[in-house]
Amino acid sequence: MTTSSSERGVSLGMPELPAPDYPDDVRERLERDAREIVARYPDSRSALLPLLHLVQSEEGHVTRTGMRFCADTLGLTTAEVTAVATFYTMYRRKPSGDYQVGVCTNTLCAVMGGDAIFESLQEHLGVGNGETTDDGKVTLEHIECNAACDYAPVVMVNWEFFDNQTPESARRLVDDLRAGTPVSPTRGAPLCTFKETARILAGFPDPREGAVEASGSAGPASLVGLRLAKGETAPARVVHPREGGPHDEPQDRVHEPSPTEHLSSHDAPQDTSASDPSHPSPATALDGGASPRPADTAGPTAEEGE
Repeated sequence: MTTSSSERGVSLGMPELPAPDYPDDVRERLERDAREIVARYPDSRSALLPLLHLVQSEEGHVTRTGMRFCADTLGLTTAEVTAVATFYTMYRRKPSGDYQVGVCTNTLCAVMGGDAIFESLQEHLGVGNGETTDDGKVTLEHIECNAACDYAPVVMVNWEFFDNQTPESARRLVDDLRAGTPVSPTRGAPLCTFKETARILAGFPDPREGAVEASGSAGPASLVGLRLAKGETAPARVVHPREGGPHDEPQDRVHEPSPTEHLSSHDAPQDTSASDPSHPSPATALDGGASPRPADTAGPTAEEGE
């Protein structure tokens, strides 16, 4: 006799049916918003991604009820909806905090300090990856590259950028979030809660004052290559990690290298035995540096017949 996975207490990530329904007033509001979303697309099933953001904005994660609502609205099976909801990491499958704090631990951010930041926040908050603090304010997770390598290491809060972080600045950031102290991203729109972010991602107008203007364009570090391609001269600059937090410090503090500094070891002049008296070659060391190198070591040997 075989038993099902549910009878064995094993979860495969699929919604258990029947799912409870939304209260009448909530369902009426969601249906009104859903009609507006579906009307944007020539094929109704194309509306699934924004619909998932819509139901996520209601409860802070995609519930069985939310997936059933999406399936009913679009004429899909719950299996089809679940396949999409479990594929994309921006859809949460369990209750989350008001602020999703994601630490990039991909290669560049990791070597620049991302791993240290993540470990520091785990200890500071007392939670692991994907877990939420007891007050329901912060969910901590490690994330993959968010295309902000110029500002590594990067921390994202509800998908807004906090650049050039350190363990100290990241701890202060989450403390401010939990205390309700206003914080501003390094660049981009003002911060809002995860539910509010989900509704914006569903395609509804962003109510934050100045949000559109604040989105702006790429930062100065990202545009250096474009400036060079246009023939402009980009000043040589080395940006050092800041000790404080970028959400309360100026972003243009840079270190101008002195004539003796080099941006890369590949750009540094190489001292050789021929040009550096303090490091003579074995041959010149024996005769006090007066004799030239033997002819057979002076360069490449000519091929026979030349």
